[in-house]
Amino acid sequence: MMKEEKVSVSSKFWLCSADCLCGTLSGLITGGGMTYFYTKYLGLDEGLASIVWMIFAVWNALNDPLFGYISDRTKSKLGRRIPYIRYGALLYGVIFILSWFLWPLGGSQTALFVQMLVSLFFFDTFYTAIATSLYVLPYTMAESNQARSGIFVWKIFFTLLSLAAPLVLFPLVRPDVGESASRFQTIMIMLGVVTTLVIFFSTFFYKEKYTSDAEEAPGLWESICQCFKNRAFLVYEVISFTVIFVQTILMQGVVYYFDEFTVPMPLAYASLGVGAVCGIILWIKSMGKIGVAKCIIVMSVAFAAGATLVIFAGQYVIPAMIAFFIIGLGFSGGMYLVPLMNGEVIDYDEAKTGFRREGMYAGVNSLITKPAISFANAAFVMIIGWFGYDNAVKAGAQDAMAKFGVKVAWMALPALLFIISAIAMKAYPLVGAEWKKLKEELSRKHEVERQGLILNGI
Repeated sequence: MMKEEKVSVSSKFWLCSADCLCGTLSGLITGGGMTYFYTKYLGLDEGLASIVWMIFAVWNALNDPLFGYISDRTKSKLGRRIPYIRYGALLYGVIFILSWFLWPLGGSQTALFVQMLVSLFFFDTFYTAIATSLYVLPYTMAESNQARSGIFVWKIFFTLLSLAAPLVLFPLVRPDVGESASRFQTIMIMLGVVTTLVIFFSTFFYKEKYTSDAEEAPGLWESICQCFKNRAFLVYEVISFTVIFVQTILMQGVVYYFDEFTVPMPLAYASLGVGAVCGIILWIKSMGKIGVAKCIIVMSVAFAAGATLVIFAGQYVIPAMIAFFIIGLGFSGGMYLVPLMNGEVIDYDEAKTGFRREGMYAGVNSLITKPAISFANAAFVMIIGWFGYDNAVKAGAQDAMAKFGVKVAWMALPALLFIISAIAMKAYPLVGAEWKKLKEELSRKHEVERQGLILNGI
């Protein structure tokens, strides 16, 4: 049996606080806020904005495996991840703030195109350094699903707070066409400063529990190939891509949805929140009984059903509330179950290769999933354009076809991707007694390694 683990409350709190605020800034930039600000407010052409996202997708994907490889091989007294979190915080906050101000380049289409592309490039570079490190820390702070589960439950509630920025805060503070952006920009400055301070100081309250010898680890290309040889990882990538795509397009479309439909925002978000809380309880109880894989299948089908309901009846209050409740169930599963699945994939790799490579797996995961952010942003603006959405008119003034297009652009692809994910999970191999036995052997290996470090005074 695996030894019972404990992760301190202070470690959970500070890790999740840093992760929350890091995600808040990213959500505002990549979750639709930047696209809205540059197209709707500054006047950048939607086609040029889509091109920015597609160009950015290349760097957005490539920098993660590279950084994951570097961080896995980092040696410092602070550990492999904490230096990047602590010292990347300042640069991360600065580029976030600058992204919401018109640069001296001017306001021409070319200048706005360049500014948006450069902002995304530098923002994502610092985001990768910090977020990837924060993302993999739970897998080195604890090794059992039970102990990791405690961290991820905390992360769910903090993630819900971070999602409030693009889903709630941005629609409330965004500047409309012709309005001054000063209040909005002041709020963005405050968010950038607070985030920098919290991320920096959080690094004094958590640490990595175990690692592996970086010098003996395989090289970059071999590491990438080993990831793709892991069948569990390939299945994981289907659901991981889906979750990232859906989170992005949900945040991208929420402003447009509430602009065009009279569904009260407080009721919609209350339904979403209740669904998320019920979902957390459901998944925690179900995970121990039927396992992570089956829970993800149920979660995927539920989300697809809720998304479909929004498309065909999301303009009415009662159906919309039911749909948001169901989506909340699925959404909480994405935040709780998918990270647990990722931990299993990483553990399985170590059991087979002998190396601990959270950063490499996080990087290759991002190589596949980060383009989902660009695809979601580009897909949404293109689809609403096909339905005749007019960026020049005030909120609520779109014609019936454009209104329907907002719902289609917002929910059709998420429904399809979750159905594909449910089917793909049938091929997930880390289930049953054999996997449980392998996991216990890995736990004993880690315990021997820790005892060796203690005896050597490390």
